[in-house]
Amino acid sequence: MKGDWVSRERDVQAVVNALEAHKASDIVVLDLRGFGTATDFFIIASGTSDTHVRALGNRVLEALAADSLKPHHTEGLSEGRWALLDYVDFVVHVFHPTLRTFYQLERLWGEAPAALIESPG
Repeated sequence: MKGDWVSRERDVQAVVNALEAHKASDIVVLDLRGFGTATDFFIIASGTSDTHVRALGNRVLEALAADSLKPHHTEGLSEGRWALLDYVDFVVHVFHPTLRTFYQLERLWGEAPAALIESPG
């Protein structure tokens, strides 16, 4: 069941903060509400290597676990090329740069507006 807007916004911000704190690059939050998808937000970021992608995914898992949130589904975390963390209301995609360029999720969802995110610093 989808959560209320305030908790969803707080959780998305927690993801962004964890990604920024661990040096993710090109962080984008796409607002998919109104597009008939199964989620409200995509949070997309890049790591610099397979190890960095794995570390970023793990940091997001740890940050949300601190608020008792567990993903509904994860994929790719152990490989480190593309980590997908599905929290139902939002999905986190952490890419190796070459795969991000290949999949171009931002282009695929080009009509979705970018959500405003705050920098923690």
